[in-house]
Amino acid sequence: MLDIAQELSGWVRKGRRFAVATVVAVNGSAPREPGATMAVDDDGRALGSVSGGCVESAVYDLCVQALADGVPVLERFGYSDDDAFAIGLTCGGVIDILVTPAEGAVPRAALTAAAGGEPVALARVVRGPAELLGAALLVRPDGSHEGAIGAELDRTVAAEARALLDSGRTAVLELSEDGSHCPGGLALLVEVNAPPPRMIVFGAIDHAASLVRIGKFLGYHVTLCDARPVFATRDRFPEADEVVVDWPHRYLHDTTTDPRTVLCVLTHDAKFDVPLLTEALRMPVAYVGAMGSRRTHADRTRRLREAGLTDGELARLRSPIGLDLGARTSEETALSIAAEIVAARRGGTGVPLTGSAGPLHRDGGVPGRQGRQPTSDTAFPDTAFSGAGASGSERRAGSVISSEAAKPSTHMPASTR
Repeated sequence: MLDIAQELSGWVRKGRRFAVATVVAVNGSAPREPGATMAVDDDGRALGSVSGGCVESAVYDLCVQALADGVPVLERFGYSDDDAFAIGLTCGGVIDILVTPAEGAVPRAALTAAAGGEPVALARVVRGPAELLGAALLVRPDGSHEGAIGAELDRTVAAEARALLDSGRTAVLELSEDGSHCPGGLALLVEVNAPPPRMIVFGAIDHAASLVRIGKFLGYHVTLCDARPVFATRDRFPEADEVVVDWPHRYLHDTTTDPRTVLCVLTHDAKFDVPLLTEALRMPVAYVGAMGSRRTHADRTRRLREAGLTDGELARLRSPIGLDLGARTSEETALSIAAEIVAARRGGTGVPLTGSAGPLHRDGGVPGRQGRQPTSDTAFPDTAFSGAGASGSERRAGSVISSEAAKPSTHMPASTR
């Protein structure tokens, strides 16, 4: 339910009673991922979505019932060929939805923290004994937690939730009731509210301006970095969260990245590209792409080998950057780059869906509140489905930042690190 924390926190402040329905497992093709939430208050108002429309009416009724009787319910929705008009997913998938009254201090504290931009993880029991269904634990980045599921379980869940919080992923944990990691009688959905993932665009060129815009559209915190202060300006990149004037490889070395970060190298100049990519391809980031012709790529690869990069490290490089869309304009080029980033994150092929036989929805990660990365796309086994049962290196958004080395120059710094 953290995906609509901003809206729900308003209900919390006004003292409204409400129930939440959360997608907790997915099998096959389904429109929403684990963590997607719909909420209904005691006046009948609804927020959010769990299916894009297929089963919203039925889920709404379940929320109303949960508000009336206070009983959590785990419900499965799928498609039946025997009754095509029955309530279910027309896309053919199966989703499990947990419906619970949003009562108690833990869920409300999680909503307040997430709405305020605080990194938190909310773990809820979504399969298990009736007395544990809906039990919740709020976990913070330092490992401290609120709430209680069970003594041994609390320690295990807090450790696992903290690790997921570090990586910005929402996931389903399968545990035994004694807290061991062996899959057993419990499943917990761990929803993560984390800062948006970073996109760092190197090279203050026209294509970069378009890529900054589409990066913001996709939910990234976007940084534009270039060593030339005459080009790296707020006027030219008003939509970037930050504009940094520094040598690209030096900035990358000193800034904060994580496994969700994407790096787009548009500098198209060996004196920038080689030291930057030497740094980038040895970092645990999600994506590294570099612009250039095939001749440029071949020359760049040779230089990178001379710089000591291995075949495995070079294999991570997406170059020439982007998917083949026949792009010509800056906007089209940015779209091709963004499409490749999405495909890389989601395990997509980039081929047309028309005539393809693969699944439309893959189990891939969209980090942070803008997206989720479940570790499982398997719906729960048929059991009882009804009844009770940034750091010091973070930059201020909207700022233009210049390193001391970069300030004196008019076109580029005179020296590198």
